[in-house]
Amino acid sequence: MRMRWWALTLSLISGFEGLRQAAYLDPVGVPTICFGHTQGVMLGDTKTLEECHDLLAEEAEYFAEVVYYSTDYRLSDEEYAAYVSFTYNVGAANWKSSTLLKFLNSGQRLEACHQLPRWVYAKGIRLPGLVKRREQEHDLCIKGALALQYNALQAPQSRMFRRYP
Repeated sequence: MRMRWWALTLSLISGFEGLRQAAYLDPVGVPTICFGHTQGVMLGDTKTLEECHDLLAEEAEYFAEVVYYSTDYRLSDEEYAAYVSFTYNVGAANWKSSTLLKFLNSGQRLEACHQLPRWVYAKGIRLPGLVKRREQEHDLCIKGALALQYNALQAPQSRMFRRYP
């Protein structure tokens, strides 16, 4: 059984990407299908609803692994969902080279969350959809980071902030 972060992640991604079963050009001209899938897509392509849900699950799982293996600290469900949604949108390379990840891996959880709203441009164009998405990811991230900090204060022996072995 998957944890709560999985439901949060799929809800975020599907809500912002939307479902289109026929290929279309996204706001910056990239051929896209289903829930924001771009790899190998050509205009004229179509997918069934089942194929779209399978693609969403496969890609979300891939980006969940990218986030998991590149972070040095345990994340709350909310932080994890926010960062997987973010990485799904910007790609693994941008995630791995981001200041956000540097803050996160130095233990600056709130500063990492505050980096999310900076990522609202695509090809130099500020997109209203990205502004809304980053606001929601940011709010979810902050909620999770604060909850972990509160829990750590309540139980000083907590493992919440220990580095992975």
